[in-house]
Amino acid sequence: MVFGAAPMRDGEPILPRWWRTIDKWTISAVLLLFGVGILLGLAASPPLASRNGFAPFHYVERQAVFGLLALTAMVLTSMMSPQLVRRLGILGFFCAFAALALLPVLGTDFGKGATRWYSLGFASVQPSEFLKPGLIIMTAWLMAASQEINGPPGKLFSFFVTCVVVGFLALQPDFGQACLVLFAWGVMWFVAGAPFTLLGALGASTVLVGTLAYNNSEHFARRIDGFLTPEVDPTTQLGYATGAIREGGYFGVGVGEGHVKWSLPDAHTDFIIAVAAEEYGLILVLFIILLFMGITVRSLLRLIRERDTFIRLAGTGLACTFGVQAIINMGVAVRLLPAKGMTLPFVSYGGSSLIAGGIAIGMLLAFTRTRPQGEIGDILGRRGR
Repeated sequence: MVFGAAPMRDGEPILPRWWRTIDKWTISAVLLLFGVGILLGLAASPPLASRNGFAPFHYVERQAVFGLLALTAMVLTSMMSPQLVRRLGILGFFCAFAALALLPVLGTDFGKGATRWYSLGFASVQPSEFLKPGLIIMTAWLMAASQEINGPPGKLFSFFVTCVVVGFLALQPDFGQACLVLFAWGVMWFVAGAPFTLLGALGASTVLVGTLAYNNSEHFARRIDGFLTPEVDPTTQLGYATGAIREGGYFGVGVGEGHVKWSLPDAHTDFIIAVAAEEYGLILVLFIILLFMGITVRSLLRLIRERDTFIRLAGTGLACTFGVQAIINMGVAVRLLPAKGMTLPFVSYGGSSLIAGGIAIGMLLAFTRTRPQGEIGDILGRRGR
């Protein structure tokens, strides 16, 4: 049997072959998300630009430039073979990890209390955004190698690598990204065949580490206390965001009529969904949720039938990370989760987030391209005979 498109044609040019084998629904959903981000940026960013002395659409123009770079990176990465994606992903992991390790010496916090960025003058770079796809590729490669005959203990190595990365992220402190990469590793470990007892032990360890962080990190404790407090201060970011979502109702207060963008300093980044809810209502929010859900679920359904272990693990990690980051961002805005400082992929403003997201989705598209191969069910069936 052949899964997906027609068999490969000898001498077929790269672009026609790419277009024939790529998941066009996922690309369309990503473009729609980027378009929604530009639309919301037109509403959310002028107040910030005015406060900082820039032209009204300064941040929208920058988002458009970063977005074009991200989409270019996505298309170029999606044209690569899985083997090339793996090699470049591992190389990118080591580069991003080195940048992450040097943050305490060369990085800056921009007055936000967490050293997460390198300032380049004209822009800033957040290494953790680029580290996520690289770490997923690295750990998927190690896990896949452990399933080969006489293979190395790749699952143990992947756990060690993930713990080191989580430790460096926690030192920034950036507990949101640390939880996200730990979740991605846990999902891949589960798909690779981890027993439920070990997953339970991992969950218990996460709770223990969270308790220690709460008792020893003022930054972490302040966010948890703010989340657990029954009364929300209306003058805080969470207070403004929840109030805006409540005011928006089903159809919003009208384009340009929202007020939360004048009060929230992060209205164009972490709380962009509050701007969407206030001005366009529940309708646009549901549309955004459906786009994220469509990309994640469609990618997972295509990966279920993939027989290559590395592709299946890496693709699952990338798809789940993309979906869960969106859940975290929107969950924070409606106060279902503690504040994390995490962007909404392709919608929020941010150069590092957009470009790293383009690379990650490009990797996912490369893994989910249709290729002539026997379905995994046929492979397992032959082994059982």
